Order: sequence, then structure tokens, then C-alpha cells
Amino acid sequence: MKPNTDKRIVMALDAGGTNFRFSAVRGNKPVTQTVALPSNGDNLAKCLANIVEGFTRVKKQCPEPPVAISFAFPGPADYPNGIIGDLGNLPGFRGGVALGPMLEERFGIPTFINNDGDLFVYGEAIAGFLPYVNGLLEKAGSPKRFKNLFGVTLGTGFGGGIVRNGELFTGDNSMATEVWLLRNKLHPETNAEEGASIRAVRRVYAEKAGIPFEQAPEPKDIFDIGTGAKPGNQAAAGEAFRQLGEVVGDGMAHALTLVDGLGVIGGGISGAAPLFLPALVNELNSTYATPKGSKFRRLTQVAFNLEDPAQLQPFLQGEKREITVPGSNKKVQYDPLQRIGVGMSRLGTTEATAIGAYAFALRELDSR
Repeated sequence: MKPNTDKRIVMALDAGGTNFRFSAVRGNKPVTQTVALPSNGDNLAKCLANIVEGFTRVKKQCPEPPVAISFAFPGPADYPNGIIGDLGNLPGFRGGVALGPMLEERFGIPTFINNDGDLFVYGEAIAGFLPYVNGLLEKAGSPKRFKNLFGVTLGTGFGGGIVRNGELFTGDNSMATEVWLLRNKLHPETNAEEGASIRAVRRVYAEKAGIPFEQAPEPKDIFDIGTGAKPGNQAAAGEAFRQLGEVVGDGMAHALTLVDGLGVIGGGISGAAPLFLPALVNELNSTYATPKGSKFRRLTQVAFNLEDPAQLQPFLQGEKREITVPGSNKKVQYDPLQRIGVGMSRLGTTEATAIGAYAFALRELDSR
């Protein structure tokens, strides 16, 4: 399967709490104009009518008939069966709505629905961060290759996804990688999303700057304050993003302990990486203590910030050694540096999610 050269067309939907944006994709590129309609999330009948209307308009623009519908939609949901559960941003969905089967019946083509964090990471595994890093390793002459990718999205919420050896890992209840429910390291009585989201950055800035939360700027402005590009409390801005990095790093450390792969970051706050990524990687490389006070690494693997050239080079080079096979004169190559790398989306969150949705549909169709 090569989504970038595939000629099949898949219709897609970017589902937000306020607006729905419909399009169609072929070869990882849009082939129609985007159709935008209000979500009407508090009125199920209007919401479903607009979903049908949006796909109907897009289908009319397609140069040839689409073979499937594939998109990200908020959970909780039974994604494999296309059933959407009780949604916070779309309260009209109560008690379970069979959205996938409805669209299959209406348009006569298979419909695939997934979580947006899952599809983001799937897109980065297919055409973004994972092949980018493996390409750098190949160019550097390293035999090391990565097959597993864990990713998070930082924005209104804290989302995530796992791709293992080319396969999207969704779990038995379509609820795998719900990283927002991890514990918040800095405030253990709360969940990680309260330290890894837009509101978290604004809240810490307001606390450190001594202003009400309602007066706190948006994260983009806080980033500009932190870099000195805008006036404001620079120390408060730096601390807001440092705390974000520590909380996200703690969550990623728990996940990467299990996944043992690369880590990629996307979402609306990801542009502030210069202010939070160092703290995030420091957390990955932090230590635990034994009851007697001795220290040991939190992760067995060494974590590298792949956006930092000074860390990228030792990551690519590894520790090449030649060792002798016991009882013979034969020598073998050995790289004892167990390592993982963390970096930013190479596609952008929206494009990665669209590519993930497109590729998922093609893979499902080809497996039938």
C-alpha cells in the first residue's frame, strides 16, 4: 500500500465542536474544495443532516466515485462499528448513534471512523516523523531502524496514539492511548490534561504573573512573551511552558516504557516546542530513587531531543563497537546504545490526520 501514489478517492471529515469541514483525498492530496457546515452539535437531527449534506456536496465535486469515507470523530465511541457515544462537545449524541452504518447505507460505500490522536500518529508513521527519522539513520550509515511510534497532540485537550510495526493500536474498547487520563505529575489529584493543554498554559501564566485566569493571553501570545517577541511577564511565560513540558514528558515516559519507540508531538501548542521540549526530554531522562536513596534511570533507553542538532548527531551515530564471538576469531558489530528520539510533527497535525484517515481506509479495503 502506497497512499501517496494510490488513485482511489476517499471522502474525509474534520469534525469540530463548532464546524464540520468535508473534503476528498487521492494520493494523500485533496481533490475537492473544502465544504464547511455548522456542526449543530446540540441538535442530533440537524447535525446528522449536515453530515449527509457535506458528504453529498463533496461527492459531487469528486472527479470519479469515492471508494470509502474515513474520518476522525470525538469519542467515546465504538469506532470499529461506527457507533458514537456521549460526546461533550456534541451533546446531541446521547445513548449511542450508529453514524458509520448510517453513512454506509446513505452513500453505499464503506465508512471508517477513528480517534483523531490515533489517525495523527498513523499519518506520521506512514509519511511523517517515522520515515523521516529512519531516513536520517540510513543516510548516516546506521543499521538502526524504528518500527514503533507513540505520539501526542497538545491543544484544547491532550490526545495520543500508538502505531506498532505499521499497525494502528486501538485496544479492545477503541480506547487505547487515552493519555489525557494519565495522572498529572505536578498535581496528582488531577489528570494529565490539566497540565498539558491550552488552559494549563494560560492557568500557570496567570498564576505566575499574578493576574486572573480570564486575563491570561492565548498560548501563542504567551510563547511570544517567553521568547521576548512581545511585552509581558517573560519569567511566567517560560515557567508555563516548562511545566507543560514536565507534565507531557512524564506522560510520554509512562507510554514509552511500554511502547519502546520514537515519540512525536503535534497539536496547536506544538509550535511552542523551543520553550517546552527541553523540559520534556529532561523528564524522559530523569531518575527514580530506591528506598535507600540511590538513583537509577527512569527509562532504560536514553531519550534524545531530535530537534536539537547537538543531540541528533549522537542519536544517529550510536555507539558502534566490534566484539569477538567467544571461542572463535569471528567479530560482530554491536551498538550498545539503547535509545529513543522525540521530535515534532513533520506533516502538521491536520495533514497527518488526513493522511492517517486515508491510509486507514485503503488498508481496510485491501484487507477485505
